[in-house]
Amino acid sequence: MLTIERARALNDSMVTEEHLRIHALNVRYAMGAMARHFGEDPEHWEAIGQLHDYDYEKYPDEHLQHTEQPLLEAGVSPEDVRAIMSHGYHILNDIKPETPMEKSLFTVDELTGIIQACARMRPRGITDLEVKSFMKKFKDRKFAAKCNRELVLEGCALLGMDVKDVAAICIEGMKPHAAEIGLLGTEAE
Repeated sequence: MLTIERARALNDSMVTEEHLRIHALNVRYAMGAMARHFGEDPEHWEAIGQLHDYDYEKYPDEHLQHTEQPLLEAGVSPEDVRAIMSHGYHILNDIKPETPMEKSLFTVDELTGIIQACARMRPRGITDLEVKSFMKKFKDRKFAAKCNRELVLEGCALLGMDVKDVAAICIEGMKPHAAEIGLLGTEAE
């Protein structure tokens, strides 16, 4: 099973840009929260979240085309590699998310981008972000316009959950790590 330490080492071997490292952490902590929601192993799910964009920095136009073989060769299990690959469903491949972990990764990848954008606009960052405030921004298609809300909604449907419930889980999972992910807000600067 993939550990956080191994996922971090593999990710750090490919990812140097700070915003991509922050994104990996956002997804990691959201995945840990989703694992707790489903009664699964948070460390394992966090490791998947940490490593999900393994090849993106070096191959942005060929994302996930340089992930499967290198991770298998590095000793990552086929199940964990499949989970990582499934977050590209509809966009980059046809690997449909099947397990709660895969469905969660597919959903939170885009969702955490909107949460991050929302938190960055607040004086206290994510520390006092509530779902109600998040949902106002989520419904505003001009806000964080590059984040694909259709994918978030599709992922929520796969999970059988409402977006506000998934967002609440992710926000709570990210809050304890506000300093590490740069979301303490403008008051902390």
